[in-house]
Amino acid sequence: MTLAERLGEWTDWDGAQYELGRALGLFEGRAFAETKGVFWTDNALGNGLHETLLVLVQAGVLDRREEPDEQFRWRATSE
Repeated sequence: MTLAERLGEWTDWDGAQYELGRALGLFEGRAFAETKGVFWTDNALGNGLHETLLVLVQAGVLDRREEPDEQFRWRATSE
């Protein structure tokens, strides 16, 4: 499954970071519950994954919304 498929619907920020990490092969065989500390604490990996999501938003690859919570989804048509 591709990142585009994994982020086809609005996904909370931590789930989007997890899916990005999975796409990069960082969480092979690990469930979200086993990795959530990466996203919920201040650390280089979690911060880097979030920054990457924001860069993908700037590049027009992802959409971002802040309500009801920060969420991301794959943009249907890239610019």
